[in-house]
Amino acid sequence: MLIFEITETAALDNLPGTRSLLRDLKQLGCGFVLDDFGVGFSSFYYLRELPVDAVKIDGTFIRNLANNPDDQILVSALCTVAKGFGKKITAEFVESKEILDILDRMDIDFAQGYYIGTPVPAENFFPDQTD
Repeated sequence: MLIFEITETAALDNLPGTRSLLRDLKQLGCGFVLDDFGVGFSSFYYLRELPVDAVKIDGTFIRNLANNPDDQILVSALCTVAKGFGKKITAEFVESKEILDILDRMDIDFAQGYYIGTPVPAENFFPDQTD
């Protein structure tokens, strides 16, 4: 399964065109993640309007999650709405076990960040192949 990420900002540049393209590609079996979810106040509207499978909560809300009760409230609310629409949720910038534990209690589906793993060069996954 091929899953594309589209940022909320890019999706908004041409909402009707984006919606049409996403629907067409979904018919081919592709999935979509709405990246930087929660940055704009209109996020919930676009979550309803765009046929995405998942959202990725922006790292600015995750980075200080363990020490900021306001971020915990916000992330919890974002998760409730996204789950209510049947979307999977990824949190980016997961940089500690404490943050991962909080996200686990919030029923986040996926996590990205240095606590999960550090970036690895593509050639480690796709070594040169000779014909």
